[in-house]
Parts: sequence; structure tokens; C-alpha cells
Amino acid sequence: MSTHLSRRTLLGLAGAGAGAYLLSACGGDDKSSDPNAPQTINWWHIQNTEPMLPVWAALANEYKTAHSNVTIDIQPLENEAFKAKLTTATQAGDPPDLFQSWGGGVLKQQVDAGLVKDITDDVKPWIGGLLPAAMEPYTIDGKIYGVPFDIGMVGFWYNKDLFARAGITATPTTWAGVLEAVGKLKAAGITPVALAGKDKWPAHFYWSYLAMRIGGVGALQKAVDDKNFDSPELVAAGERLKELIDLQPFQKGFLGAAYGTPDGQAATMGNGGAAMELMGQWAPAVQASSSTSKKGIGDKLGFFPFPTVDGGKGATTEVFGGGNGFAIGKDAPAATVDFLKFLLSADNQRKSAQTGAVLPTVKDAASAIPDANGKLVAQTLAAYTGFQLYLDQAYAPALGSQINDSVAELVAGNKPPAQIVKDITQVAKTV
Repeated sequence: MSTHLSRRTLLGLAGAGAGAYLLSACGGDDKSSDPNAPQTINWWHIQNTEPMLPVWAALANEYKTAHSNVTIDIQPLENEAFKAKLTTATQAGDPPDLFQSWGGGVLKQQVDAGLVKDITDDVKPWIGGLLPAAMEPYTIDGKIYGVPFDIGMVGFWYNKDLFARAGITATPTTWAGVLEAVGKLKAAGITPVALAGKDKWPAHFYWSYLAMRIGGVGALQKAVDDKNFDSPELVAAGERLKELIDLQPFQKGFLGAAYGTPDGQAATMGNGGAAMELMGQWAPAVQASSSTSKKGIGDKLGFFPFPTVDGGKGATTEVFGGGNGFAIGKDAPAATVDFLKFLLSADNQRKSAQTGAVLPTVKDAASAIPDANGKLVAQTLAAYTGFQLYLDQAYAPALGSQINDSVAELVAGNKPPAQIVKDITQVAKTV
């Protein structure tokens, strides 16, 4: 919750169903190492709407045309459906050949279970062309187990017209400023914040960023290292988030709202129904694809980094985010790594970047970022002094899930800040 990805790029993309798109009629599925043998690559990804859905399909067709012995069977899946299906597949010891990954603790668990390939030697000739920061979540114990195609950060996306209507003349630079802006928006009859309460992961962005701004990026690392999230800084993060919650800033029905559905968080922003959302670099594309017009709010959309907290140790150059990438299943055919290399070529990364849905990881493709907001995100990320991967991907799955659940309980008013860190700590001690 994101991916950015996605979360999360392109976490939670909605729209087209999860049907399989078979891009070749030829049969044969030889898992041998012979690159000329008939091979089928089962590819699961979460870019299941415009604009990336057709881009991936076209690239798969292009590769298949150049490699007549290769079949590519694509399954585009909505984010939550993908995670559920992948869990079932990995528990059965049968991961897909090429599949969405955000790296971090989830990938490490897959590595420890022997479910993914070590591709260090395979990618060595070309991996140097990628941004080093993008590779960190996919490098475990010095070995590479995945390759990112997108990298970015979470920040506030806002509707410039709604800010102006509420008399907000500058974007907030402090948490107190965010709360003040919420008050002005409410006074103007505008819904301040869109939130997908049902999906949980979007809310964890708030608590995670506040923890970083109060305790510095090291506070979260210390918590996981010590297996103790019950610290003054992390309690304070919940208290600051509760300040926002108490203002009742979210759209009507937010607790039942998903991220990418027609009545969800992204659509609320894309249809001009709220002034802000805290989301990753994929937000403009998902707002557009989820909106009634399929265009979103266009140049009315702006971006600003998560602000500082008065008295906190964290700076705005400490960023929270990640990207989207792919891991390769343990039994993937020989052509899978070559297909991944093809997807990550500079030309193909430019095609992805030009959609506005991807911030490329290949250095030579950065010039293809089409819009000012995307360039601003890339520039902010390039100047980072600290980086934290989404917690529900950075940590072991059980711990990441508990953080999402606990923050959701705080947002719903079911548990106070001091209790959620105790619940998270209880799980941290078991992983």
C-alpha cells in the first residue's frame, strides 16, 4: 500500500480485470536452459489499466516477434488481487516466472524460501545503467534478486484550484501548516483529503512519514532492529496523525473506500472531489484512469514533499517511497532474464516514462519524464539524504501487515496511538 510502488508504482491500479492475455498461439513450455527451445514466460504485473497496460502488452508482442520460440502469457492483476494470488502461488512453491516485486522484506522472505533466482551474474553487464538507490530494495546480502523499472517517493498531491478557492496561497512546509490548510478547506466547503481506508496501506504512509519527521529516518530502523516500536517518537507519530483524524478531513465513506475503484481515493482526486492525497509517484496516472473523464484534473494538479514537524529530527530530504520492479521465479525459462533486460532498455524505459506513470530507473531515460510534477518528484528524490522503503514491503510480511492494520485502527478511532505501537511491537518480537 504502495506501490510505488505504485507502492507503490503503481500500487492499487484499478480498472481492467485480471484476465490472462496470451500473446502467442504457439505451445511448448520448456524450462531447460537452452535459449532456443520453446519457452513460455508467465508474467504477472499490476499495471492493469491505462496507461501502462497497453505499453507492457506492446513490448511483450515486440519481444515475441523477435523471438519466435517464446510465448509470453500476461496476467494483469489489481494490486490486492495480485498479492493474494502470489501468496497462494508461493505457498505452493510455484511462483510465476516474472512477477511484480517491491523488494525489501517480502523479497527476502521469497529468497529465503528458495522461490526466486539469484540474477547477479546475469544482469552484471547492464545493471550499472540503473540508479543505485533504485537497486537497494532488490539487493539482499550483496546479491541481486530483482530489477526495478520505476522509482519514486510518496508526497502530497494537491488540487491547485481547490487550494486557491480556500485561500491557501502556498503549500504547507510544516505539519502544523497541513492542519491549518485542512481547516481552511473545510471552512470553504471542500473535502480536504482523499483516503482509501479499506485498503489500509495508504494510511500507513502518514504514520510512517510522521515517524521519520519526528525521529529521523533512523527511528524506524532502530525500531525494527530493537524489535520495539513502543518509543516516544513513534507514539508521537500516532498523536500527530490523530490531530489530522480529529479534524475529520476525509471524504464521506472513506473507511469503506478502496484506492483505485470508481468511487475510491484516486477517483475522488481525479474527479476534483478532494484537495489532497498522500500518495506515490504513480498518483497522476491512477487519478486519470480512475476518473470519469479518464483525464484527471490535468495541470490543476500539484505536488509538495511531506513537510517537517516542529521540533522533529527529520528533514524533507529524507524520503519515504520505493518503486516497482520484477523478480524471477525459481523455475523461470532461460528467456526470462533476457526479456527483463529488454524491458529495462533505455528506449523501452523512455516509452514507459512518457506515459507519466513511471519514473524510470535507467539513468539515460530520465529525460523522457513528460510533466513538471514528475520532474519535481525525480529532482526531490535525487537530492535525498535518507531513504525508507514502504514499511509493508521493507519488513517481514507479518510485521508490515500489522503496521497497516494498526494504523487503520487508529484512523478508524478504534485504538489510541500508545496502543498501536504496543501491538506492532508484539508482532515485531516474533519475526
